[in-house]
Amino acid sequence: MLQLWTRWVRHCWADDAVRQLPSGLSDRLAAHVRRVERTHSGEIRVSIESALPSSYLLQSAAMKTLLRQRAVDEFSRLRVWDTEYNNGVLIYLCLAERAIELVADRGIQHKVDDTHWAKLIGSLGESLQAGRWETGLCTAIDAVSQTLQTHFPLASGQHNPNELSDTPSIR
Repeated sequence: MLQLWTRWVRHCWADDAVRQLPSGLSDRLAAHVRRVERTHSGEIRVSIESALPSSYLLQSAAMKTLLRQRAVDEFSRLRVWDTEYNNGVLIYLCLAERAIELVADRGIQHKVDDTHWAKLIGSLGESLQAGRWETGLCTAIDAVSQTLQTHFPLASGQHNPNELSDTPSIR
């Protein structure tokens, strides 16, 4: 019970994500995603939340399980699964927990080892802890893009139809 109460307080008092992020970061990240998506047919989305919704906080599951569940729910809400080649990737941050999750659609997930994604998450985590938000997120976006380019490159003269918004979801 104490664990649920502590969890509830931490999330209820979490600062608004928009105020925590450097000014203009959303626009710069959107431009970066737009630029890297020109090299492959995949789609990259970024979702940053201040805290988990209360419906998650009332569950007794371990926080790691709740964060993964929330990331998958965001993957669905943002329709990252809705791409022609099933090669969308979501980078999810929960600021109250200082947690990062990555959800890859089945088209790319079957081609990439989980240790690859774990390494990418670890690198992003180090950057965020050091306060290098933009550098860390752009490096993570670049790494996801490079992975997508390896497995879903564009043919000569082909372009990415940009099936999803490039603007990060920040809530």
